[in-house]
Amino acid sequence: MCEVTDHEGGGRELTLRDKLAIDRTALANERTLLAYARTGLALMIVGGSLVKFFESPAASLAGRLLLAASALVILIGAARFLSVQRRLKGIAMRTTTRCGARQAAQCAGTEPARDD
Repeated sequence: MCEVTDHEGGGRELTLRDKLAIDRTALANERTLLAYARTGLALMIVGGSLVKFFESPAASLAGRLLLAASALVILIGAARFLSVQRRLKGIAMRTTTRCGARQAAQCAGTEPARDD
């Protein structure tokens, strides 16, 4: 059978719990990106509404500030998403399989196990 080890963790075998934690973190990262995008979009809608439908200079200024804030929120969210994604890929790259090509394919689930 394949042994999957984490070089940074002292060569210990990754358990199912470890693998699922990595998957949960990746999913949480995607949800966080969507929350940033949703917040940025809401700010953009309010800012655009203030600029379009109100003619006072104060409303126009507030609308433009909200539009700028929306772009900033979306950029921060994207940067954070990419940073966490890069770290998760780094963890995945530090893990290796110590087995033959056929066993590695079986471990990855791309080849069915054979009863020889």
